[in-house]
Amino acid sequence: MPGSNALGPMTVISMEGEARSGAENALRWTWRLALALLAGVLAILAWLTAFGHLFEAGSALGYNLGLAGGLLMLSLFIYPLRKRVRALEQAGSMQAWFRYHMLAGIGGPLLILFHSTFTVRSMNGGVALYAMLLVACSGIVGRFLYRHIHSGLYGRQLSLADARTELEAATARLGTVFALQTDIQPRLRSFSEAAFAPLDGATQRLWRFLILRHQGTLLAKAIRRDAKSALRRIGREKRLPRSELVLNYRLAREQIDRYIESVVQTSQLAVWERLFSLWHVVHIPFIYLLVLSGIVHVVAVHMY
Repeated sequence: MPGSNALGPMTVISMEGEARSGAENALRWTWRLALALLAGVLAILAWLTAFGHLFEAGSALGYNLGLAGGLLMLSLFIYPLRKRVRALEQAGSMQAWFRYHMLAGIGGPLLILFHSTFTVRSMNGGVALYAMLLVACSGIVGRFLYRHIHSGLYGRQLSLADARTELEAATARLGTVFALQTDIQPRLRSFSEAAFAPLDGATQRLWRFLILRHQGTLLAKAIRRDAKSALRRIGREKRLPRSELVLNYRLAREQIDRYIESVVQTSQLAVWERLFSLWHVVHIPFIYLLVLSGIVHVVAVHMY
């Protein structure tokens, strides 16, 4: 049945790329609205906690919030253990543990912030709090880097061979786009050659890395606009129905975007992998600092 798989698995809402149907677009906006409402509720609760004196950090509620947040932060170590300890290979899938790792990495710091009532009252508590915020911010950076070297949110790590295979497939799909207008193919070829051209200076390579995606976005918009104009002209000449023109434009748009994204991804993959490995080097000491400061804070609270 046509369109029956337009949304993919109904347990997943893809937020990447353009919506493939009205239903998917509605689901995306529902999800965004739910996140906005949740953020609003948390902001109100945070204001009331910080300025409305709903509870004290040392009260039963404050203590339990800190305990729950600390346990969630400790549970973050399950994900790296699941990856490295063979005895845990049957303890759930890596995708499930990665989802949990991200949720706990958000929920743990939030609970601890509420536990502190957004106020630093002691040196050991301040060190533990700032260490936690450092790890949380580092985790956000790591998630950003992770997204550029893995296929999808929880997908496998990409290799250069994977990226080049996708680029070849995207190139093969562009035949129908090339037929719309003669200058489309040279413009795309020129962009691809510039993306992979060897550069001597580190400054030049860095500049290309920083602007390549922006250049690709501008080129994709320009080519999509030209493709739309060409399709309109062909539609007038051949008296094609509007539904057919819309379908052809969507196909052309998908092929153009897929090609540009494949060029950018393949060209930048090695740099993102290097940045991700450097992030690991920085992130691990932050975790040790968090664990040490957390232990000192817990001991100090119970002793004094």
